[in-house]
Amino acid sequence: MAQLKTQVVSVRVEPQIKAALQAAADKERRSLANMIEIMVMTYCQQSGVVVEGMQPQDSASEKASRNS
Repeated sequence: MAQLKTQVVSVRVEPQIKAALQAAADKERRSLANMIEIMVMTYCQQSGVVVEGMQPQDSASEKASRNS
């Protein structure tokens, strides 16, 4: 069963940053919120930041490369 999301994070970014985030989300057919989650989790994994109970989801490009 999926874990319920209970926290809200609001941030202000420049329009070009939002456009870049949306473009990345669209490329992987994700929502903007999900794309941000993936980016944060990927950063944490690559930087050695431990986040208990969370594992980053595979990106569409990683899935495609494994399936080919």
